[in-house]
Amino acid sequence: MEKENRILLGHGSGGKLMHELIENVFVRLFSNSILDAQTDSAILHTGSSDIAFTTDSFVIDPLFFPGGNIGKLAVCGTVNDLAVSGAEPLFLSVSFIIEEGFPIDELEIIAESLAAEAKNAGVTIVTGDTKVVNKGKCDKLFINTSGIGRITSDKLKIGSADGIIPGDVIIINGTIGDHGMAVFNSRESFNFKIPVESDCASLNHLIREVTEKFPVKFMRDPTRGGVATVLNELAVKAGLGIAIEESSLPVRKGVKAMCEILGFDPLHVANEGKVIMVAAKENATAILEILRNNDKGSESSIIGYITSDHPRRVVLRNETGGSRIIDTLSGDQLPRIC
Repeated sequence: MEKENRILLGHGSGGKLMHELIENVFVRLFSNSILDAQTDSAILHTGSSDIAFTTDSFVIDPLFFPGGNIGKLAVCGTVNDLAVSGAEPLFLSVSFIIEEGFPIDELEIIAESLAAEAKNAGVTIVTGDTKVVNKGKCDKLFINTSGIGRITSDKLKIGSADGIIPGDVIIINGTIGDHGMAVFNSRESFNFKIPVESDCASLNHLIREVTEKFPVKFMRDPTRGGVATVLNELAVKAGLGIAIEESSLPVRKGVKAMCEILGFDPLHVANEGKVIMVAAKENATAILEILRNNDKGSESSIIGYITSDHPRRVVLRNETGGSRIIDTLSGDQLPRIC
């Protein structure tokens, strides 16, 4: 196939096209020991202490969706990138790119939501920037956030998947695909009778409850590309196989129904309030108990385990005894979902 020489929507999907773009352009040109780790947050060594630093941009359409809006999402996305790296989120920057003519009352609602979520997460907005572009040169409103957090030495390797062995279990703190289906339903106005709401939430407090008591070997939030993309990245990083059980995957009825009608796989649909954890089997039950005692983890479950079989592959086992390979999507089934 002839190499694509223009940017496609799929290059922002979190799938294979995006990874190829990052590797072939950005990593190649910007390469250094920190960037090359390609974790959700960069770990920076600053003399006597270590900090985690991350940045994210939000171009979601529509700006308002069941369960949140772009302001809340901007905080949750950045806070969660820090938290799944093992850091304690502390400070945020917020930058707005606003299209001329955008209603100020809507901007105030978004800013209020952003401020409220930052307060809930316990982070402080310390700097920012505002730009306004001509009408038609930006789709209403884009937001960029960057975050800084404190990280202790025992959590420096959480994003790298070091120490994972066969038998380790894979845990998720609740149902999958909620955010992607809620946004898509809102954007396309399908008006499904079964309500679907985004899971958009900051998870730093929930994650800290676990990591203060038990070691976690790996964490990642399954946003663009969904659970499938994270598990495939993990399998490659660890050089091991992953087996997941279809019967253990928590999916809400509304999400499942929408995916079946539209031809989507919930494993590939975005989440904004979920964390995937890998932990030793002997700690799994206790970790689940901690998660389920928090309202953001009440539907937590073990969805699979690490195996020496089929290295670098993710295999789903269904209830009838069959199995299939779960791969990373090449393009974007749901553009502008975050």
